[in-house]
This record gives sequence, structure tokens and C-alpha cells, in this order.
Amino acid sequence: MKSAIHPIDILRWYLEAGVDETMGEQPMDRYAVTRAGKEARPRPPQTPPAAAGPHPATATPPAVAAIARHGNSEHRDGAIPGTAAHIAAGCATLAELRTALDGFDGLPLKQAASCTVFADGNPEAAVMCIGEAPGQEEDRQGLPFVGPSGRLLDRMLGSIGLDRGSAYIANVVPWRPPANRKPTPDEVAVCLPFLSRHIELVDPQVLILLGGAAATAVLAKADGINRLRGKWFEFNSPGLPRPIPALATFHPAYLLRTPEAKREAWRDLLMVMKKLAH
Repeated sequence: MKSAIHPIDILRWYLEAGVDETMGEQPMDRYAVTRAGKEARPRPPQTPPAAAGPHPATATPPAVAAIARHGNSEHRDGAIPGTAAHIAAGCATLAELRTALDGFDGLPLKQAASCTVFADGNPEAAVMCIGEAPGQEEDRQGLPFVGPSGRLLDRMLGSIGLDRGSAYIANVVPWRPPANRKPTPDEVAVCLPFLSRHIELVDPQVLILLGGAAATAVLAKADGINRLRGKWFEFNSPGLPRPIPALATFHPAYLLRTPEAKREAWRDLLMVMKKLAH
């Protein structure tokens, strides 16, 4: 039996398709409009079929070329060509995914950012850390977690024997929101197909979700970080060979403001270390 589609996936599909309202201000008989259009449309002249031969060469955008090479992503619920889901699904490597993000123009947030903050660390690592969005320093350097939060994250990873050579770090949204504001739900929804493909291509053994925003986006749960942290969840995606264990913990920026929460964060990290040991 085919599984039911989650309502949030339907909303994301509408957003990527450009739907921003549910009805017009005046009633309209769209069947009549369609019939009138067909009647008024001139019939094209009949011409004999052209002889078989090569098509003239045309310029193909890199992202579209990647999709042509690797299929039309029918396994992703028939994603509409040109949407984030379709573009992301056509990327077979991290390099292609980065190129697709650099060329993506479907999110106004990107225009205010200095660069695309893609990732840092080792893509072959067993652990992938996911934060919310870049800050000012990350936007300047083009790398995630390089400011004070990044230095604390480095110490957190070091406490369980990891570093940026043995971990991989990315964000839900790869572009800095103006004035370091939180990304809106619509912005997160547009970026989620890219993040899902990012996780698929890295295929880590464990996901560490840094903060409530990352946990909510990746796990599709509305609970706050205090309810989500300290528990194992599973991240599923069509391009993964199996579900990935995911653990939410406090964002390093929150720990800098609330040092007393470091005790709980340390417990979470011990859970990651235990999971990796099995």
C-alpha cells in the first residue's frame, strides 16, 4: 500500500511551485476560460515530419545538465522541473550540489548574502553536524561555524575525540539572513531539498542537530529543543540506503549565553560517542 503524503510535504511542494494564495477575490469559471482559449487558439499548419537528425546545439545551465545526466528524479514524488527539489535531486556529487546552490535564484534571501556557505570538514566523516544558518563571520569567510560559536563547537567535538578532519559541518540554510535574523519557515522549506540531498551524498553514520531550528527542520517536528534533545530519532530520505540516527542538542550560541546548559549538552555528546562505538 502506498504511504500517505504528509501535509507539510504538500505545503512545501506548493511553495516551490510558486503558489502564494489559495483563491482569487472574484469567482471565476475556469472551465469556461479553458474552452474559450481552445476555441480562439489558431490551429498550426500541417507540416511533414522533419527528417531524423541531430538537434541544434543549445546552451544548457549546469544544474539542468546535471539533471539530464542523472535522471528526472521521479523517485522524489515527481518534482517539478526548475524547483529546488528537482535541482537538488539531479546532483550526483557534492561539487554538483554546491554549483547548483551557487546558481540557484529561487530565494531572495540569497541576494542579501555575500556568499553561499556550503560546508566544512571531512565529507567522508561518520558524523555530520547541522546548524541553522550562517552568521556575519561565516558569511564573510564562506565557512560554517567559524565565529565564537564555531570555536565552542570545535571544543565540543574535541571532547568526544572529533575535529573538523573527522566531522562534517553544514547548515539548514546556506545563506546568511539579514541582521542574523532567524530564517522564515518559507526560506527553510525552499532550502530543505538541498539539505536532504546534502545529507544523502555525505551519508554519515550519525547526525548532530545543533539547536531547535535545525532539529525542527530536519526531523519535521514542532517540539522545542528542550523536548527534542537527548533522544535518538531517525532521518529518512529516498536517496539513503538506510535511516540515519539523529540526535538534537543545544546550539553552541545558546550555550555561550546559557553556560549552565552545557551539562545537558555534554550528556548528548556522550550519547553520540556511545553510538559511534557500536
